[in-house]
Amino acid sequence: MRLALYQPDIPQNLGAAIRLSACLGVALDVIEPCGFPLTDASMKRAALDYGDKARIERHESFAAFRSAPERSSGRLVLVETDGAVSFQDFQFSTGDTLLLGRESAGSPPEVYEAAQVSVRLPMARGLRSLNVVTAAAVVLSEAMRQTGAWEKF
Repeated sequence: MRLALYQPDIPQNLGAAIRLSACLGVALDVIEPCGFPLTDASMKRAALDYGDKARIERHESFAAFRSAPERSSGRLVLVETDGAVSFQDFQFSTGDTLLLGRESAGSPPEVYEAAQVSVRLPMARGLRSLNVVTAAAVVLSEAMRQTGAWEKF
């Protein structure tokens, strides 16, 4: 199981994603360009003391992410507010990569086209979206439950 952020806009969200991936033992893919300068120093600052515990792969573009060896197997599962199926009704697999779009703009058409499926989190009417890392944590938690990953802790 992997978590991927598409061109994150907010450094604090990247930091929270690094901590989430480290604590839950999943790899994190960061698809650039980011909406902020992503240097080794800024990554270390965002990760606090979790950086050395996280498995992070940086990709210079979406094309580079798609052609990375990690993408050779498993599905790309897009988590978006307008996903085709509720995450609760989707059957996750251990090789899945959960991909979340930009905080400011979501995911462009090329990302939707590349994904094998898009899932959504049901929310109260009239509300737009959850924080991207909060959404990641909810969906990742269910994916880990379904695949037995929680039992490894």
